[in-house]
Amino acid sequence: MMNKQLAAGFALGLALTLSGCASQKPKTLYGWGNYQDQLYSHFKNEGNGHEAEIAALEENLQKMRARDEAVPPGYHAHLGMLYAAAGKDDQLIQALQTEKALFPESAAYMDFLMNNYRKGATK
Repeated sequence: MMNKQLAAGFALGLALTLSGCASQKPKTLYGWGNYQDQLYSHFKNEGNGHEAEIAALEENLQKMRARDEAVPPGYHAHLGMLYAAAGKDDQLIQALQTEKALFPESAAYMDFLMNNYRKGATK
C-alpha cells in the first residue's frame, strides 16, 4: 500500500514538473512582432505607402520596447530607408546611427549609406 502511494505521488510530481516546463515558451533572441510580414509586403509592393509603413514599424518598435525585446538587425536601417523615401532627413540619419550603434558590424554599411545620402542631398 505504501509503495502504491509513493509511486502515485512520484507520478503526480513528475506530471506537474513536466507540464510546467511545457507551458513556457522559449524567449527568442529578437522581438520580431509583425516586422517580417511588413517587410515582405514592402518588397512585394503591396505596402500601404511610406507613411503607413513608418507608422506600423514605429508602433511595432514601441511594443518591442514595452516587452523588453531586442530589435532585430536591419530594423532601424529599413525604417531609415522609409524615412528617406518620405523626405524625413533627420529621422533617416538618426535611424541609421541607431542601427550602427546596436549592430557595430553594420558600421561600414551604415556609414556608406549616410555618406551617399549626404552627397545626394547636397546636389
